[in-house]
Amino acid sequence: MHKMGEAVARVARRVNDTVENERESLDLSGCGLVAFPVGIYKAVRSVAQGIRRVSLAHNELRALAGTFPGAFSQLRGERGGQEGGHGTRSGLGAAPTLPGCPAELRLEGNQLQRLPEEMRALQQLRAINLSRNRFRRFPEPLAALGALESVELQHNEIA
Repeated sequence: MHKMGEAVARVARRVNDTVENERESLDLSGCGLVAFPVGIYKAVRSVAQGIRRVSLAHNELRALAGTFPGAFSQLRGERGGQEGGHGTRSGLGAAPTLPGCPAELRLEGNQLQRLPEEMRALQQLRAINLSRNRFRRFPEPLAALGALESVELQHNEIA
């Protein structure tokens, strides 16, 4: 129980750091997460439009929920005030996207075997690191991402 409390405190400190310092990144790497804490979006919504990098690296994620892309509408390329059809959570709206802003998602060092189809909505995503996971084939949702420039898949089970 003590270890779980430490992990929760670590996540809270990192979220607070992102909000208080209006950082461009949300770093939840190495926090022992087994799932993405969707409630975090509510905590960072005041600075969400400025978040360009999200790291969930080196956790214990086995899957990403289909609701994950909805938490980061700025990676979807939606404009403020529009409601998207790809998992936008009611009442939160979509964050504005500045043209040309880089967007990066770091998921390396987890236990992922696939990505949800909803990842296709992350049209502003430019780089994704999926190294050291358990993918057996190329994650098809990535093929639909026109802005994607870099995909890292080293140390997976892809033949």
